[in-house]
Amino acid sequence: MFCIQDSRCVCVSFPPFFKTSDCITNAHGSILTFICTPLRNPGSLALICPPSLSLSLSLFSFLSPFFSLSLSLCLSLTAADLDHFKVHTRSAVSVREGQGVVLLCGTPTSSGDLTYAWVFNEYPYFVQQDNRRFVSQQTGNLYISKVESSDVGNYTCVVMNSVTKGKVQSSPTSLILRTDGVMGEYEPKIEVNFPDNVSAAKGSTVTLECFALGNPVPEITWKRANGVPFPSKVKMKYSNAVLEIPSFQQDDTGGYECVAENKMGKNVATGKLAFYAKPQWIQTMKDTVLAIEERLYWECRANGKPKPSYSWLKNGQPLVSEDKIHVEEGVLSVSVLTLADAGMYQCVAENRHGVIYFAAELMVLASPPDFTGNVLRALLKAKAGTTVTLECKPQAYPMASILWKKGNLPIHTSDRLANVSKSDAGSYTCFARNRFGMSSTTGRLLVTDPTRITQGPSDMEIIVGESIVLPCQVSSDPVLDISFSWAFNGQLIAKDDGHFELVGGVTGDLMIRNIQLYHAGKYICVVDTDVESLSAVAVLIVKARPPSPPAVVTVEEVTDSTAQLAWSPGRDNGSPISHYLIQTRTPFTVGWQRVNTVPEVIDGNTLTATVVDLNAWVEYEFRVLARNGVGVGEPSPVSVKTRTEDSVPDAAPGNVGGGGGSRSELVITWEPVPEELQNGESFGYIIAFRAFGDASWTHVATSAPGAARYVYKNDSISPFSPFHVKVGTYNSKGQGPFSPVVTIYSAEIGKRNAAEETDLFHWQYHFYSTVLYLQSIVNDDTKPETMGKMRVPWNQTSATVSGLAGHTQYFLTVSAFNTAGTGPFLPAINVTTKKPPPAQPPLNVEWTLIGSHLSLYWEPVVAMESESEVMGYQLSYRRQRHKEVNTLTTSNSSAELSLPEDDEDYIIHIRTMSEGGLGPASDPIRVHQLSEFIIWLLTLYLLMIVLRFA
Repeated sequence: MFCIQDSRCVCVSFPPFFKTSDCITNAHGSILTFICTPLRNPGSLALICPPSLSLSLSLFSFLSPFFSLSLSLCLSLTAADLDHFKVHTRSAVSVREGQGVVLLCGTPTSSGDLTYAWVFNEYPYFVQQDNRRFVSQQTGNLYISKVESSDVGNYTCVVMNSVTKGKVQSSPTSLILRTDGVMGEYEPKIEVNFPDNVSAAKGSTVTLECFALGNPVPEITWKRANGVPFPSKVKMKYSNAVLEIPSFQQDDTGGYECVAENKMGKNVATGKLAFYAKPQWIQTMKDTVLAIEERLYWECRANGKPKPSYSWLKNGQPLVSEDKIHVEEGVLSVSVLTLADAGMYQCVAENRHGVIYFAAELMVLASPPDFTGNVLRALLKAKAGTTVTLECKPQAYPMASILWKKGNLPIHTSDRLANVSKSDAGSYTCFARNRFGMSSTTGRLLVTDPTRITQGPSDMEIIVGESIVLPCQVSSDPVLDISFSWAFNGQLIAKDDGHFELVGGVTGDLMIRNIQLYHAGKYICVVDTDVESLSAVAVLIVKARPPSPPAVVTVEEVTDSTAQLAWSPGRDNGSPISHYLIQTRTPFTVGWQRVNTVPEVIDGNTLTATVVDLNAWVEYEFRVLARNGVGVGEPSPVSVKTRTEDSVPDAAPGNVGGGGGSRSELVITWEPVPEELQNGESFGYIIAFRAFGDASWTHVATSAPGAARYVYKNDSISPFSPFHVKVGTYNSKGQGPFSPVVTIYSAEIGKRNAAEETDLFHWQYHFYSTVLYLQSIVNDDTKPETMGKMRVPWNQTSATVSGLAGHTQYFLTVSAFNTAGTGPFLPAINVTTKKPPPAQPPLNVEWTLIGSHLSLYWEPVVAMESESEVMGYQLSYRRQRHKEVNTLTTSNSSAELSLPEDDEDYIIHIRTMSEGGLGPASDPIRVHQLSEFIIWLLTLYLLMIVLRFA
């Protein structure tokens, strides 16, 4: 710690190393030399200041047998000062309007950086700099390139010290206009210019000023002498009067030109910027400890511009080349060291812009061999077959010679014993000697048998919730200490983890209790002994399962269309239950069917739900299934059979029709309502009919639930009379809905006129029969037993005959038909059918399913000569448990489908298409959509394969 007060220097140190002395100052108090003398070992502390009002401090070295300090310190003190302006009245400055003028600041005596500003008339109205007015920070003067009438007034120069922040003001200077005329136009005259040569330090900010007087006001521009554009960092200020170059570099050097120009002419100022850099270290030395008689080589390097020169100091005193010491540029070498060469050394790099120091300590040691802190181990254990290193590294200056003994016998060996065996065991002594003395150290080598893992863990698959033991057992030399540890996925298993426990006493077996999914991974048993470390690895795969069945499904409340269910959850088996599914079964369904519920999606935390859209008066059984991330689990036990409440029928008979029958009969038919839609007991039908034009209905009831026909006989019914008919339902709860009203006809009598003008399968009719009779004769065979018959409704004038043989000629005729018999036939026409489709179905069908995208391929079908040519293929596909069939046609022997992503299988058939129709279908193609559970199992299987061969 150093204090400088009243021209005295005080050295505060750690007693009793130093004493203090007074400072020696010159007449100006600017040079001080401060000497601190060590009491036990020579040394010096020098304070040397350059001849200026600043102080620089350099601390070289302190050396003692007890204390060593290497320190570099630079202290710069600047005495900043600013005197007041001399108090006197300044003369007024009289100029013509349009003339240029310079108002001098007359800076008082000062030190330190100064900044200038001018006040116009009174504070705080400062002169605003623009293309016409400029305040130079180099001279402090105010420059007005062209005076205007608005410039008339008093101007005061304000000077501020950048260090002390003190301000002083000059006396005001009055600017007045002359009355003898206006100044004419003239060419620019540069009043503010930069020096011809400017040196700038690397990284500094360079500021160049240039301002001119003139009328009109000159325009200032800058350019480089070499024509290179200015980089983006260069800034122009105050209407280009100031050029500022931040972070000055070598590329910024060269000539610069300032051009002042108006219409009367131009003027140019030039100058050069030179680059300099203070020295900076690029290579230094380190504190060094060497033995006596060894050689010292130190090198230091610094860059700078101009290139720095080097010198060396020892304990603050200059070093020169002599005898064993060689000093050249930044290299110091001492050939044969002695104790006297120890000390604090400094490398000094210097150019005209600065000087830098770097210090390092040299310690020269001389001592006999000493094994303190580096003795041989008293007992060294090693595994047979390995290499053993016996370290004999005494501290000795100069270096000691080494001799080894095993027992009492000298041996020729290095520090390494390769492939050791039991015969190498014994006591080893290392002897070290130099000219100052001798020392030794002894240790014993024990060679042990290798340790082996006799039973290690193996890869396993385990189900969530189970417990296992991973074995880790070894055989080892009895003299060794053994410890076991386990790592899981690279992390050491903590002893306080409730799932893990080391069991088995002297073995390293690891028990894992209540295994969870996150316990899957790599387990490593690590066996550490005194001489080696072994490990065994196993991969544990933990599988989750679909949830266990929910328990005890109960029906809590029943209406005619809903049932409220409740159940208990089963185990999630390692994967949380995501949602529940409800299925039902009745005497009228085939297997179990999924039902609609409220809520629509039953999440895994919900244990009740209401089943909706049930049929009334039907016995239901219910069961619940749980789904997790693996899949759907087994269903719950079936609930008790529960019958919904009865209600009024809500279904009407379908396909109501009728007609025909015997004379005076009205035959009414319908499709019976299925039992599961009858909604209650005592179910029956209400038949309502009325003659065409009547207002009232005739109602008849039948209590037979399976009835499908009713015949009303009345002699007053005219043949083939139209009637309106509808059929309704009822049960013990009341009457249900009626079917839509349809029109049927009473029975006919006799024959009617034959059909006329037959054209292939189309004909005209002028008769009142209810059906037509179509007769076809195969080939030329007109025998009655070969005829085929086809009936169509009376009002139909066309028909399609199917089941005919391909590529065959047929004769066709048409006659009318009613309940009284068959009318006469029309003349027959002949028609030849197309060739039949190929009899061979598509073969060798292959399919690929990626996600929901299905691709199919098959062998093209080639038609025989007697078969129609293949025009394309038709694909029909449906879900396995659904009847709805979708079709797709293609002209190629391949097709692509997009199937919904669900767990259902699809059944696909492929047929040929030709003029002869559709060919036979291929064998059913069953496409299995992989469930999430199957995909998960496949993923685990692939992972096991990768890990097994990794």
